[in-house]
Amino acid sequence: MSTIRPFEKPLGMRDTLPTIFEKKESIRQIGREFLLGRGFEFIKTPTLEYYETVGKSSAIKESNLFKLVDSQGNTLVLRPDMTTPIARIATTKLLNEKIPLRLAYFSNVFRAQELEGGRPAEYEQMGIEIIGDDSVYADCEAILTTIEFMKTLEIATFKITIGHAGILDAIIRKNVDDEQQYSVLHQLLVDKNYVGFEEAVHSFNLAPEQATILFAFLQEATELTNIRQISKFLYDKDMFIYMEQLASVLEIANALDYIDFDFTLASHMNYYTGMLFEVFAENTGYPVGNGGRYDGLLQEFGYAASAIGFALRIDQLLEAMPKKQLTVDTVLVLYVATQFEKALKTTASLRRQGRRTTMQAIEGIDDIARFEKNFSAVVRIAQGGIDNDY
Repeated sequence: MSTIRPFEKPLGMRDTLPTIFEKKESIRQIGREFLLGRGFEFIKTPTLEYYETVGKSSAIKESNLFKLVDSQGNTLVLRPDMTTPIARIATTKLLNEKIPLRLAYFSNVFRAQELEGGRPAEYEQMGIEIIGDDSVYADCEAILTTIEFMKTLEIATFKITIGHAGILDAIIRKNVDDEQQYSVLHQLLVDKNYVGFEEAVHSFNLAPEQATILFAFLQEATELTNIRQISKFLYDKDMFIYMEQLASVLEIANALDYIDFDFTLASHMNYYTGMLFEVFAENTGYPVGNGGRYDGLLQEFGYAASAIGFALRIDQLLEAMPKKQLTVDTVLVLYVATQFEKALKTTASLRRQGRRTTMQAIEGIDDIARFEKNFSAVVRIAQGGIDNDY
């Protein structure tokens, strides 16, 4: 084990400096008002959860969980996502009070990284969950809420890619010979490795009809001009009819300009059962967020209820937002020690006006000119009186 240097942080952890912190807080404030105005109620869950409940039910790989043991010997995890803890609390408390539920959150989630590749191990999410509504309109509401919030943040160029976990699952499973082959092909689609998908199909020595269907599906699904192209690959049409209904509702809502359908879309979150989506925007290296329907997860906590939700990454939203200079009215009250009482009164007056005011004695500063540059206005209180530039 190498020696840890004083300035090092654990793998994947990041510091948030003041400017970025303020920008994140701005998103939080905008998001809170936005979601409250749409009928969502905010919730907070513990940072630590039991491994036996949330840890095992989560779709996050066990190798990515942060684990620790409490004083009673129980294994705990730092929450790896928010959907599973919300499912836990909804089934034990909230669904007895109101259904459907519309819940919202701002929270940090934790996923261990094996290598330092620029991927954070702790990051902030905002999101919603609609629990107890299995209609196409709940799916539509989740997508429209995403679109409207992106526009509220003045993110001009973005797309929502929509697929269906059940449709993809049915097509692959019908045309492979075993679970191992299914897992390989599904993971390649999670990674968006289409060349690898074709190579794997070749290597499996499948029946000619199976391989032909998988190749044709991959080509048509990635070059989709009409979602009806997917229907011929399905024996059970119910899931496809559902997606046609969703497309129709989104068209009525004038949302199709922001949407692409891609039935190869796959997620590592294995609790998704129906419609799922990813959000992409300019200037970001990864999806801004993702969501989908997870109708089976709540059953693991003893309550059979449908649900859909999404999560947006705050750091990715910052990259996608217009690069505006954050302007904050900050006033410095700079005083000599003999004018402490006058400085107190001046500072109190400015704060009552709603101005962000720092009170600082000259005696505590080594470089006055350099310190003053951090403020938009300066009030100097010396022996002879008050001098200010605000």
